Amino acid sequence: MAYSDEIKKIRQKCFLSQEAFGREIGVSFSSINRWESGKTKPNMAAMKKIKDFCETQSIDFSVLEKEWTNN
Repeated sequence: MAYSDEIKKIRQKCFLSQEAFGREIGVSFSSINRWESGKTKPNMAAMKKIKDFCETQSIDFSVLEKEWTNN
């Protein structure tokens, strides 16, 4: 599974729109959209924000981390 699918799964587990997820982690809706479509990859700072979000929501981050480092 690609990192883009993992980001979408994390967002959907919390029943958040791309816009709401972006607000939660401090990035724009368009960034979330580009990540989920596979057009761009989150940078290190964004990955840290996603990891922090996952920890507060008790969501497993390891699969996304693995996919991000493999691509």
